Amino acid sequence: MTLTEHLARGREFARTAGDHAADMFGPLLTIGRGLRSHGRWTVRWWGGLPKDRRGPAVLLAAAAVAAIALLPYGPLLALLALMSSAAWAGRDRAPAAPPAPDTTQLKLAAIYTALTPYLVHDSDPTPLYSHGGDFKDAFGSWEFDAEGRLATLDLRYPAYFTDTEPHARARIEHVIHSKAGRSREYRFTWDEETNHLQVAALPPLPTDIVAQPYVTAHGEVVLGFTDTASTNRMIPVRQGSGTAHQPPVLWRTGPRSSEPHLLALGTHGQGTSTLLRSLALQVLPYGDIVVIDGAGTGEHACLVGRPGVHTVETSLHGALAALEWAVHETQRRLDAHNLAKRTGGTPPPDTTRPLWLMLDHPVELSELSQAEDRPDPQDLLEIPLRHGRTAHITVVVVDHLEALDRIKPTVRSATRARVVLGALDPDLAPEALGAPLDITPSSHTPPGRGYAHLGVNPPVRLQVPAAPDPLDEETPPDQRDAVIALLPHDDSRTEAPAMLSLAKPESDEERTGEIEKPVPSALQLP
Repeated sequence: MTLTEHLARGREFARTAGDHAADMFGPLLTIGRGLRSHGRWTVRWWGGLPKDRRGPAVLLAAAAVAAIALLPYGPLLALLALMSSAAWAGRDRAPAAPPAPDTTQLKLAAIYTALTPYLVHDSDPTPLYSHGGDFKDAFGSWEFDAEGRLATLDLRYPAYFTDTEPHARARIEHVIHSKAGRSREYRFTWDEETNHLQVAALPPLPTDIVAQPYVTAHGEVVLGFTDTASTNRMIPVRQGSGTAHQPPVLWRTGPRSSEPHLLALGTHGQGTSTLLRSLALQVLPYGDIVVIDGAGTGEHACLVGRPGVHTVETSLHGALAALEWAVHETQRRLDAHNLAKRTGGTPPPDTTRPLWLMLDHPVELSELSQAEDRPDPQDLLEIPLRHGRTAHITVVVVDHLEALDRIKPTVRSATRARVVLGALDPDLAPEALGAPLDITPSSHTPPGRGYAHLGVNPPVRLQVPAAPDPLDEETPPDQRDAVIALLPHDDSRTEAPAMLSLAKPESDEERTGEIEKPVPSALQLP
């Protein structure tokens, strides 16, 4: 056994012996402290006694001792009384530690105090909120989680508070969110009829769902996943190492869709390109796509040469050529549908096959086109956006949130389906999402976290499934394999890809003849 082990065992033995000695001699130490206290009291009393009264005091004490000695069991009882008195006097008289303050009460009081300046009026004779008041008068119920964070809160507010004004609501929501914790998302439910506000903390959304085939109907694509309270539909997904059912955010596309086009905005690194790849992987089994990478980062290079991918353009020249072809293709499809309606026939299959135009950061191409005095790519989207529903063409535009003001009004008005990823200022939500946001965004969001607004429903939370670039060296192997498994092959298509010509017919006769001619075998971009 080494010297260090001997020393460790010696210290442990000494510590144990000390604990046992303290337990054994603890009562004796207490009595000793009491006797010492009695002795100090006796000395103080004798010193404060006048000299003319000391003699009678000694005689009185001697008489008491004699009386105790003559009584049966007198000395024993006197000794027991002295020991008891010494034990009582020698007890530990350290003041008990004050109870720790209730953090929940402190947090509720802080919220009440912060709300008081906004919910009090000088002319109110019986204010519900007052400086120095009790929060229990205004807060009906509350609940905290195991970590001591606010989970739910139900509060009342005065009837004169302007709860119909978005700015007034946003101010109250910002105050509560700041005091309750910025690291969580809270949903605010305003009841204007009864002047009640319900605050509920939202649980985090799953971030371990990767791109995969989804159980959806024809024309439905999964934007991501949300809360169970935001939808009444669940789909099975592979999550982590098992299978679970999660509530999806479904976007219905096609001729019967009320929002045929999508605008996705986000901050840098929050997953807008991942959303575009996720949509492309879902569309390619039954449709065709044209990808325009305005940022020129090459994040969509994995789609090059795949069946159904007409082209992936990263340059201004290629983007303009692809969009000009999309304009001619839209017109060709419209002419084919009109001819079929006039003749009572069926449109050709290549005019009803879904075609998706996916633009990643087109604002950068618009600025480049202005510098080179060339057509703006956003202007070329007007016809596909206006007639895309009839021509079975869907347009998806992805760009930075800061570039919202530089997106053309035509594009913004036609893309009524909205997605915003990353941190979002509630004041910017009506412009970015098309509707006010009743959820206070968290200060820390994982990649792919954001909000979606589809139709007349309020915005919902969104977590985009992981679909990273498989050619990126930093991509985790499991996510890379999941994306590669979804990339289409010649035998994975539901039907042969429709290869279309870019030549625009010059007359109705030529259009009729071109529709009846066989489709060219290759797509040719100018």
